[in-house]
Amino acid sequence: MVPILTFAFAVLLLLGVLISERASRTVLSTAVLFLLGGFVLGRGVLDVIPMEPGDPAVGILAQLALFSVLFTDGMKVGLSDLRRAWRLPGRALLFGLPLTLLITALLAHYIVGLPWVPAFLLGAVLAPTDPVFAAAIVGRKEVPGRLRHLLNVESGLNDGLALPIVLVLLAVSGGTDSGIGVLVAEIGLGVGVGVAIPLAVIGLERLPFLKATKGLQPLVTVSIGLLVLAICLVTGANLFLAAFAAGITVATAGPGFRKEFEAFGELVSELLKLAAILVFGALITPTFLFNEITGSGWAFAVLAILAARPLALFISFLGTRLAIKEQLAAMWFGPKGFASVVYGILVLESGTPHANELFHLIALVIVLSILAHSSTDVLVAKRFQAPAPPTP
Repeated sequence: MVPILTFAFAVLLLLGVLISERASRTVLSTAVLFLLGGFVLGRGVLDVIPMEPGDPAVGILAQLALFSVLFTDGMKVGLSDLRRAWRLPGRALLFGLPLTLLITALLAHYIVGLPWVPAFLLGAVLAPTDPVFAAAIVGRKEVPGRLRHLLNVESGLNDGLALPIVLVLLAVSGGTDSGIGVLVAEIGLGVGVGVAIPLAVIGLERLPFLKATKGLQPLVTVSIGLLVLAICLVTGANLFLAAFAAGITVATAGPGFRKEFEAFGELVSELLKLAAILVFGALITPTFLFNEITGSGWAFAVLAILAARPLALFISFLGTRLAIKEQLAAMWFGPKGFASVVYGILVLESGTPHANELFHLIALVIVLSILAHSSTDVLVAKRFQAPAPPTP
């Protein structure tokens, strides 16, 4: 299966790259291409990639991709960045994130009928956002800078902030073999590794006789990431929080390393994201979508997209001077993306009660979100364009 999966990924990647320029100006989306490609090639349609949720390749790819994404996300938000412009992202994270989690949990409990702990676990999984599915918003110069900064910082931090909540709720629901005490130790050790290793490597590189050449400087940051990953695998530290802490530490203690690594890191993360989305699409079958999800599940998924985040950010932005057009764009563009994909796989593999039902709901929300947000980002971005001057 690996050769076929590799070939399918290569073909879709080539096609995605070739249409990327047009996609940046239309409702086409590379992410949707990989999602639909995985769906068509997966079980129930062409059956070229007969992927199962329990396949080892699924878990390994998901873990590597999330580690890479959290590492690069952390490097987008060094402490100096947060101090310069924290007011709006702070509201979105400190008020918007928990409110989104709470509203999603209430919808899951009262519409789907889930017990409270699984409902809050579902809310935690679906709370993070992913700007890759709203690229036209965060990447276009005509979109106001504070809106782009808000969405970038929020999406960069909310993956890591939601993760401890997901892990604790998994432990509470019986989805892990470790108790709360062991889990807290793993989280603390992960954060410690994520802070200590970058500081040590950056300190070594600054010694006069250990200077990296200009061309190899990006590999210093790569070596930090690999060291953090390896130490976490050996010690049992939580590698996801270690990756997030390491990224923030690099951005704070060595901003030059962040700049050198930025382009390379983004490409690696993008490749791993797209591969994970392809696999995720292959896990979704027509039976999965149309026979295994009830009407209440579809109602929950629609409301989770149309109501949970918009209502949460509406409350969070009360009293601010953010323009109504920018508020509406921020409220809408909370696409459920890669972090939710991986957290959903963690829930499915945990064996927690209601794991299968939770994964169905997570998958449905992600699919609808990718389709809705990836097809509207260009349209909304164009609303921020200055009107063309009248022709003489």
